[in-house]
Amino acid sequence: MSRYLRPRAPGATIYFHVCLAERGSTLLIDEIDALRAAVGLTRRIRPFHVDAWVVLPDNMQCIWTLPDGYASFQACWRGIKSQFSHNLPRATSHSNQLACEEPRIWQRHFWMHRIREPLEYWDYLQMCQFAPVRMGFVEMSEDWPYSSLSTTPKSGQQENTTAKSIDLRVWDDDPTRH
Repeated sequence: MSRYLRPRAPGATIYFHVCLAERGSTLLIDEIDALRAAVGLTRRIRPFHVDAWVVLPDNMQCIWTLPDGYASFQACWRGIKSQFSHNLPRATSHSNQLACEEPRIWQRHFWMHRIREPLEYWDYLQMCQFAPVRMGFVEMSEDWPYSSLSTTPKSGQQENTTAKSIDLRVWDDDPTRH
């Protein structure tokens, strides 16, 4: 069995790409409220800053900045994945199941990259922002409702109250709002 060594860097900014075990599934957007609840609960226990987050039908791409003195993003992902899996309705069927008949929703590993340079940060930010366009779900990135990045807020959605130039529509800086 492979042993993955993940860097431990308190205060790091990290890009993640996390996938469902069943590629082609629409589970993440079908159960977006369960995912939001899982992220909110995890952030209340283990706070981290969400720089960007886009949820696609079968995968997520996000950029987090960890607090100074905290480096355990693995614990954050473990919390999000387990809470999401636990919050799913029992009627939700999954074709990928372990021998013990317990659903295996997530791929075991995820891809991550520690961002060290400002230009690299903006490249990954754009990767998150334009993922729904690249995948053919929308023609303009701001039309994708499951993204924290938007250049123009949709009608009826909360205006951004921070000094940032983006509208955080899915997850914001306050983990208690979920």
